[in-house]
Amino acid sequence: MSKTEDFLTPEEEQEIVQAIVVAEKNTSGEIRVHIEETSNKPPIERAKEVFSSLEMHKTEAKNGVLFYVGVANKGFAILGDEGINNVVESDFWDCTKDVVLENFKNKEFKKGLVEGILRAGEKLKHYFPYQSDDTNELSNEISKG
Repeated sequence: MSKTEDFLTPEEEQEIVQAIVVAEKNTSGEIRVHIEETSNKPPIERAKEVFSSLEMHKTEAKNGVLFYVGVANKGFAILGDEGINNVVESDFWDCTKDVVLENFKNKEFKKGLVEGILRAGEKLKHYFPYQSDDTNELSNEISKG
């Protein structure tokens, strides 16, 4: 079994997907989680590649958010699309990232991702409030590489 498969149980993965559903009830933003074994690139650079390969840049409001995890090399990044980055302060993701990493240090990976996702939904609702005609533009399922 690879480290990626050991990282979260199927039940924990479903709790993360449920957190995405809850977070997206606050915002029109689209949140995804991508988990892979490792990358030889810095986490933020790899996150940019994954963001593109998942076509997250194709949301109408350019408000996709990716939580990227490289399991073996303990890489982590949060990446927001240009619609978000054009309106938020430069340190917008720092406190969310800190919450996730603090949990990761304690090997509470599911808890870190759930808390980070819920916080992202709360923070995004000020800039991208949920609309009654909102459609789910991106899958809520965890992608793996």
